[in-house]
Parts: sequence; C-alpha cells; structure tokens
Amino acid sequence: MSTDLRKKGFRKKVSDIYKSDLGYYAVRPVYKVYEFILKMIPSDVLVKNSFKKHMGYSLDLKNPKTLNEKINWLKVYNRKDIHTIIADKYKVREYIKEKIGEEYLIPLLFHTKNPEDIRPENLPDVDHIIKCNHDSSGGVVVKDKSTIDWKKTRKRFKRLLKQNHYYATREWQYKNIEPRIVVEKLLTTEDGNLPDDYKIHCFNGKVQFFGVDVDRHLPTRGRNLYDTNWNLLPCNWGRPNGRDLPRPKNLEEMIALAEKLAKDFIYLRVDFYSVKGKTYFGELTLHQSSGFRKFWQQECDEKFGQKLNIEHLINSRLTKS
Repeated sequence: MSTDLRKKGFRKKVSDIYKSDLGYYAVRPVYKVYEFILKMIPSDVLVKNSFKKHMGYSLDLKNPKTLNEKINWLKVYNRKDIHTIIADKYKVREYIKEKIGEEYLIPLLFHTKNPEDIRPENLPDVDHIIKCNHDSSGGVVVKDKSTIDWKKTRKRFKRLLKQNHYYATREWQYKNIEPRIVVEKLLTTEDGNLPDDYKIHCFNGKVQFFGVDVDRHLPTRGRNLYDTNWNLLPCNWGRPNGRDLPRPKNLEEMIALAEKLAKDFIYLRVDFYSVKGKTYFGELTLHQSSGFRKFWQQECDEKFGQKLNIEHLINSRLTKS
C-alpha cells in the first residue's frame, strides 16, 4: 500500500472517531487548543508549511510559477470584502441574481441559523439537500424523510456551525461568514442520479479549462479536464479520468456566464450544473482545493501557471513594501 493511501486511511479513521459523540467531546478540547495555536501562526508561514506537506516541494511566494503556487499567493495576499460574499453559499445568491439573473439559481427551500429547526415538518416534500453556507463539508441528501436520522442530522449541523474554515487553510474569505444552514432543491438527471458538475477555471476573467467530476455518485468517480473547445486535456488534477463526456449543448452559454462572473477576479472557479437542458449555478471558488491539489503531470501545473497573470499584483506588493 502506498504512503498516500495509508495516510488517507489514517485520516479517515481519525475522522470517523471525531464524528462519534465520544470522540467529538474527547477531541474537541484538544482541537480548540490546536486552533488557538494556529491563530498565532502568520498566514505565510502556515501556508508554506502546508504546501510543502501536500505538494512535496517548497512554496516560493516571492516568485510563484505553478498554478498551485499562484493560487496560494492569492490566498495569502489577495483579500477583498467581495470574497466573503461570493464564498457564502447563502449571500452569493443575491450576487448571482444581480450579475447573471435569478433564473440560474437552484431553488432555495429553507434557511436557518438554528440547527434545531432542521426537522421534517419544516422541510419540503421534494428531494432536497441540506448544507452549510460557510464550509466545504458537502451536505445531507434527502429523498425520503423517513430514512433520515433527524436527531443525528441536527447534531451534525450544530457542530458544523461552530467551525471556521479559515484558521486551518487561511482562505480568508471564510473567516467572517455568518454560519447558516441552507436547504436547496436537489438537482437530478433523468435517471435520478446527481448531475455532472462543470467546474470552470477562469484566469484574469477568461475561461481556460473545465474540470468535470464524472459519476460523482459512483466509486469509480473520475475528473476530466477539457479545453474551451471540449477537447480532453492530457492532465489529471487529483483524480484519474472518468468516462469521456459529450460536449454539453449549453457549453457556450456556460462559458459566457462564467466570464461574466469572473471579470472582476484574478482567478475564479465557477461551477455550473446542466440538467435537462437548463443551466444552474453551483458555487464560486477562489482557491481550488486551497492550492494543495497535485497535478499528476507537473508540466500541467507549470503550463497553467504561465497562463495565470498575477505579476502586476506581485510587483505592486513589492513596490508598497
């Protein structure tokens, strides 16, 4: 077994222990001490250490070259109030409404700051997903309310609402989000599965490539990278390729919408779903995998890094210092 697989197995065991009641209350005090220590560490120091651990080489914040290095430079030094709004899965809805139109939003069915409100009588009878607005923990899919352990679900969200994603990753946009639980209609394909997730990577306001998580509901989940003409790229970013996907009929629409949303950002990942011929907005991401996801081919990280222009920001920062 590879070292990476052993590490993943160990992390899963720790995660499973932490999710249990006994594990949570035993580990929580230790985690709070750990979080306190994290707060004392300067962002550039913490990010450099995390980068070396995940990527295997040192992060050069003075002269970043690869895409992952530049994402981390932006994470440490490029912070604006608008970043907090677009990272908030609740507040971003108003932003999307203003920028491209309400018709692209997944219907919002319920929202609350109180996990005790997450009860079957408060939620709709249509298929839906329950998630937080301030993190990347995924969500609880509800297709049949009678199959859900609601007490356990409320406990899960009570814990999630206490977490702050910023301190471990230094993704500043998460620091000041007011935690909330949101319930959205569950999008499904004609066969009842979750739709493909089109992650559109925009550099300096222009679409550079698509990342598509293929068959997200299956153990054989893959990730394909496509250029704007829907040619499969010889690059793997964290996952093997899945089955090749047909060119989406709304490709041009997704590109136009993504560039409309990305025009004010240096790097932005814009996510869309295509369901039964209609385009739905997913989320906006400022730092793909926090800048810690390896390309299997180093040349891809370097090639995409050359296309992302942040030199003017670096020079401006050097001039001010």
